[in-house]
Amino acid sequence: MKVNSVELVISAVKEQQYPNDPYPEIALAGRSNVGKSSFINRMIQRKSMARISAKPGKTQTLNFYLINEQLYFVDVPGYGYAKVSKKERQAWGKMMETYFSSREELQLAVLIVDLRHKPTEDDLLMYDFLKYYEIPVLIMATKMDKVPKSKRQRQLKQISETLEIESEDQIIPFSAESGEGKDEAWRAIWSYINA
Repeated sequence: MKVNSVELVISAVKEQQYPNDPYPEIALAGRSNVGKSSFINRMIQRKSMARISAKPGKTQTLNFYLINEQLYFVDVPGYGYAKVSKKERQAWGKMMETYFSSREELQLAVLIVDLRHKPTEDDLLMYDFLKYYEIPVLIMATKMDKVPKSKRQRQLKQISETLEIESEDQIIPFSAESGEGKDEAWRAIWSYINA
């Protein structure tokens, strides 16, 4: 997909701030240091639209990016980062639960995991949380360029088995570095939007 326009419309912390136009929304979830910003920037062909931080846990709001005036990417706070206070974590949790449980425009959640590693307990909780709210999940296994080709299938199998992925959910290996997987990711995203 050719991305002609991207705009950060709002960084929201409560429901009243969500955009009120009818575009479909794709939520992007993942651990704090999994490469969510790099994934967004590669998908929208911009170098630094989503801020890449040396300090994980920087996203503390729901960031609504309007793409081609057709759909939103909604960057949600990363999880599983220890240096955030318990109080802050609870506030994020509440904010995310409100969004995931009540947002009608939400068509799909993209769960971003690291292809090099077994999914964490937090990844598993996130996947189960999304399934609980009956949100379709697309799993993006990033950092594919750092895994030798001969080991990729094994890593994908490990992710699938650890998360106990349901048959309708898809895993796509992805590299923000090389752009491999980008076209497949866009195709999968559109298939949910147009379903």
